[in-house]
Amino acid sequence: MGRVYPKAVYEVKERVDRAINDNLYFYLQQIDQLEDPFVHVNGKKMLMLASYSYLSLLQHPEINKKAKEAIDKFGTGTHGVRILAGTEPLHNELEHTIARFKKRDASVVFSSGYVANLTTISSLFHKGDAVICDKYDHASIVDGCLLSGADFLRFNHNSLIDLERILKKSEAYRHRCIIIDSVYSMDGDIAPLPEIVDLAKKYKAMLYVDEAHSMGVLGENGTGIEEYFNMEGAVDILMGTMSKVLPAIGGYVAGDKELINFLKHPSRAFVFSAALPPPVTAAAIAFFEVLEKEKWRIKKLNDNIHYFIRRLNEEGFNTLQSQTAIIPLIIGEEEKTMKTTQYLQNKDIFVLPVLPPAVPPNTARLRMNVSASMEKEHLDFVIQSLVEAKKIFNI
Repeated sequence: MGRVYPKAVYEVKERVDRAINDNLYFYLQQIDQLEDPFVHVNGKKMLMLASYSYLSLLQHPEINKKAKEAIDKFGTGTHGVRILAGTEPLHNELEHTIARFKKRDASVVFSSGYVANLTTISSLFHKGDAVICDKYDHASIVDGCLLSGADFLRFNHNSLIDLERILKKSEAYRHRCIIIDSVYSMDGDIAPLPEIVDLAKKYKAMLYVDEAHSMGVLGENGTGIEEYFNMEGAVDILMGTMSKVLPAIGGYVAGDKELINFLKHPSRAFVFSAALPPPVTAAAIAFFEVLEKEKWRIKKLNDNIHYFIRRLNEEGFNTLQSQTAIIPLIIGEEEKTMKTTQYLQNKDIFVLPVLPPAVPPNTARLRMNVSASMEKEHLDFVIQSLVEAKKIFNI
């Protein structure tokens, strides 16, 4: 007798099987080789428009060298949690480096960005508190809020009016924290930090910012949203990842010493998760050294962002309010989105569709990520291919 699973298992299987049968399943494709800005997939060399490696630092020789040296000295793993036997000199160096880069007292690193949000929010806030989130916040923020037991209040995306409405109604809570993304992962737009900071101060709420998609992208030095708005020190809690512009894995939280000391003790993800492997930690440290020497990457990335968005808009495409490396191209209908993806992949452009419920109904899109290694000829080829698809599929 076969096993019986919840109904959702079979519903997903049916949807995936249907897409595969229609040759419209594009996820979980195996990347066989990197040749920045290209990848090799199924024997084809394709222009990569789905990577988070915005500064094109995967396979950087200096970063690879540091990772290999760490293996030779410390091995491939730690076999311990940080609070017991897992802390190595590399972990302390990385945390000091992140704190300096973010201009904070201290930082703490976790096994992933998802875990960093989950454990920080659920450790800090509990029943009797309120977490006030943008409706487009990342899933890891949502899950952290639900796990915390605090009341989960949500305001309309980037709406200062709606945020203030909630702040006015929530003054009876013990603690309140506004939690936002700096750059939103599906739309590529930037949070209005100056106005949100003003509201946080006015209503005596803490401010927590997820910088997963802003480090290396925003600000002349790539330090993120505070530099972009010239508001150093304005945010109470800064969180980020080490798997996007940083060619590693993990997450971090930067802030005051008291906050970081707290997170290194009752935070379950810190106390009960194995420490980051030495080569990963060394690669993350090396990233900051390379970024300091190769700031041209930040300028090149932003030149590519502005050029690509301008040209897409000139051709009549809707890219929402994106000003960052995440550039959504709104198509609307799911079928047209899937067929456009198929057309582009057949032209050796590795781009992926994002469909509801990951985005609101009728906003199915291609999510295109540009990088510093792309040249204008690469971007022009994508634009030309999209113009062709627009005529074929009436998008």
